[in-house]
Amino acid sequence: MPQDDQPAPETDSAPAEAVPEPEVALLALSEGLPPLIDTDEALAEYAAQVAAGSGPVAIDAERASGYRYSNRAYLIQVRREGAGTGLIDPITLSSLEPLQEAIGDAEWILHAATQDLPCLAEVGLTPVALFDTELAGRLLNYPRVGLATLVETLLGARMKKEHSAVDWSTRPLPEPWLEYAALDVEVLVELRQLLADQLVEAGKDDWARQEFDNLRSFEAAVRTEAWRRTSGLHKVRGRRALGAVRALWEARDEIARERDVTPGRLIPDAAIVAAATAMPTSRAALMSTPGFHGRGASRYSATWLQALRSAAEMDEADLPSRTPRGDGPPAPRAWAEKSPVAARRLELARAAVAALAEEHDLPAENLLTPDHLRRVMWEPPSTRDPVELLERLIDQLRALGSRSWQIGLTASALARAVLDADAQAKEKRASKQAKPEPDAEADVAADVEADVEADVEAD
Repeated sequence: MPQDDQPAPETDSAPAEAVPEPEVALLALSEGLPPLIDTDEALAEYAAQVAAGSGPVAIDAERASGYRYSNRAYLIQVRREGAGTGLIDPITLSSLEPLQEAIGDAEWILHAATQDLPCLAEVGLTPVALFDTELAGRLLNYPRVGLATLVETLLGARMKKEHSAVDWSTRPLPEPWLEYAALDVEVLVELRQLLADQLVEAGKDDWARQEFDNLRSFEAAVRTEAWRRTSGLHKVRGRRALGAVRALWEARDEIARERDVTPGRLIPDAAIVAAATAMPTSRAALMSTPGFHGRGASRYSATWLQALRSAAEMDEADLPSRTPRGDGPPAPRAWAEKSPVAARRLELARAAVAALAEEHDLPAENLLTPDHLRRVMWEPPSTRDPVELLERLIDQLRALGSRSWQIGLTASALARAVLDADAQAKEKRASKQAKPEPDAEADVAADVEADVEADVEAD
């Protein structure tokens, strides 16, 4: 023990080593890896277990994004209390109707439901009720709502994610992939309960119910002029080059659909943009264009050249325009030029929605869909009677698909934005009329002076 008269120990010497954070435990299967269900008999047996189980049903699906053109499910994972986990290979089964009947009206639990609902509906699986853990996390304003992040935050367990981007159309499926897939539903029931409790505590449970009910009718949007999503399209100059992009994209899409491969595995977007800019006319020139390498580029070289030829020979009237045709409002950056009043409406409405989102602790895009906001601010009801305007805005939002809770929180603020923007525009016009521009005053003075000079000359 040091004596009182001894000097104090140095405090600016080497810093103490930081205490490492305790490592989060890696999530493991609680019941081991179940066998793959790849026969109708095995599915019937598992479906009976699901029917005898209790509580909600956790469901997930694995697709082969990045490898296949289709969005089909290549593996479906199911888990229910009393039934355990089922790993189902839908490719080998004649029908999944036994599973649909076994689930009945039990609630589905999914994470990021919009990703899986279309491919599950394709094989005959549709929910009567659902709970989306990702959407619940958004309504609770968690900064990151990926499944692994929510599981680590709320359950204190770490998930394996090294197989998230594998080719699930591979057969046979490796055991480590199946273990990864089974873990995705292992945690959903417990995670759902924690999030549901937090929604109730935050007073957002009714909002969540409306959102989940809305998801049941979700269908993936059919994109018009999907070729315009070609990466790097902004580099293309001229309508002829745009026509070449469209022709190449459509030719690639047709081949990819027939072969069920992702289009980028034939030729990448960068190759389409490069070819549309250079417009090669021979196979040698095409194959020396950046991005044209590999079997897809070589095997279909005649198709790519024909697409380029068709664009080169196309009538000017048939070439695509620079801006896409759509039924919606223009891009917000163009509003100030096209309609300054609408631009001001949008500015005021966005600020109001952002303030409301902060007040209610949720992301602004979940408070009101940005597309709905833009549409009603670009073409609001014509009336400016405050009561009638509010009623018609409510009808407009409802027709677009906004939910009741969203309308209840935002409609009044949107009506104020419309009225305030009009009032500001009116004040601006009145100010201009009351105060002549300096140039106009000079013109008036010049006219008076000229009239005086004319009178003098006449005298």
